[in-house]
Amino acid sequence: MARGGALLQLWRDTPTHKRVWAIALPMILSNISVPLVGLVDTAVIGHLDGAHFLGGVAVGSTLFTFVLWAAGFLRMGTTGFAAQACGAEDGSALRRVLLQPLWLALLISLLVWLLQRPLIDVGLHFLDSSQALLDQARLYVGIRLHSLPAALANFVLIGWFVGAQNSRSPFLILLTVNLSNVLLDVLLVVVLEWGVAGAAWATVISDYLGLMLGLALLAPILRRYPGQTDWLQALWLRGAGPLIRVNRDILIRTLALESVFYLLVVQGARLGDEVVAANAVLLNFLLLTSHGLDGLAHALEALGGHALGRRDPDALRKVLVVTTLWSLLLSCAFMLLFLLFGNGIIALLTDLPEVRQQAATYLPWMAVMPLAAVWSYLLDGLFIGASRARAMRNAMLAALLLYLPLAWALQSWGNHGVWLGFFCFMWLRSLLLGGWFVHLWRTNRWIS
Repeated sequence: MARGGALLQLWRDTPTHKRVWAIALPMILSNISVPLVGLVDTAVIGHLDGAHFLGGVAVGSTLFTFVLWAAGFLRMGTTGFAAQACGAEDGSALRRVLLQPLWLALLISLLVWLLQRPLIDVGLHFLDSSQALLDQARLYVGIRLHSLPAALANFVLIGWFVGAQNSRSPFLILLTVNLSNVLLDVLLVVVLEWGVAGAAWATVISDYLGLMLGLALLAPILRRYPGQTDWLQALWLRGAGPLIRVNRDILIRTLALESVFYLLVVQGARLGDEVVAANAVLLNFLLLTSHGLDGLAHALEALGGHALGRRDPDALRKVLVVTTLWSLLLSCAFMLLFLLFGNGIIALLTDLPEVRQQAATYLPWMAVMPLAAVWSYLLDGLFIGASRARAMRNAMLAALLLYLPLAWALQSWGNHGVWLGFFCFMWLRSLLLGGWFVHLWRTNRWIS
């Protein structure tokens, strides 16, 4: 794309820095509140008397997150099309891109509700854990499924707002969801002593509060981009072919990614309740990293998609260089944070000595993980903004196929092998997707 002095010149473009941080900073602040809620969940449950409570929440949360992230295409697919519609100043398309994913969110929720019992049974079947842990996991995920319509609708709203280059609204939505979750955690788990059920109900109530706020924030953007609202076209999904194809590919890509996380939980569960609880603690470090770096990836989604809508390769070069260098600096900051204060964070999350010891043993993997993960987050943002979901799907499937035999070969390494395999997987997905972007750019096929 650019080299040497050209890269420095792109980096010095002050207006691009302002546009990037106008989107990234609110998204980073709101995104980091998501894993902070996870930290609070882990802390309140981690101080209950028994590792099976924390392990049950970890497994139950993973199962629900599998369903939730499987529908992550509702956010990612919406962002790219909304950004391109704004770049083309097409208000009617912007409305269609909002209504159709919201309708899909409701249909998906109804389907999952109908199939929830077999889905939970299958999710727990392969876990070789204690019955006490499995009972808590079943209780947690059963309650959390009540929030699915709101959680998926919030995905759509956040993706749509980001595509419209409005980061204030996602910030307010996520802040509302997460702050209310923290307060309700304390009330329901600590004060009322509802245990695992209290943590689950806190999230359910918070998701619906966020949805009500998000719907109230739509009006200003719709006024800025006037257009026609065709309700029948949205309900019958007319003209939704590109959206559905992109969502299909993102769904396949997300299922492949989620299978890696599920395998991580399964491998840990087979090593004992203490190990799966320790891995649950460590996953909060990974969530903190991903949600922080995702703020800059969101900026790349919105500004990159907008540049594509305007057919402006120079603007795309500027935003790509600025977001990449800032992401690298932020990933180094996370690494130093975990190296210096990781043990202190673990101590805040649980007072179970055996879980603390296990988590401290594998903490170095979390310290180096940001340097591997940063590239995949950035590239996802780049491809989402361009609505190039097929390439994301193919790269993820290839990385999964390479990862599975590696994970099998590392089984004898215990939990170190689990984290080493995951570390390699993050590099694999970055190298494959990055190589495809370079190929498309050099052959002048990125902006068509």
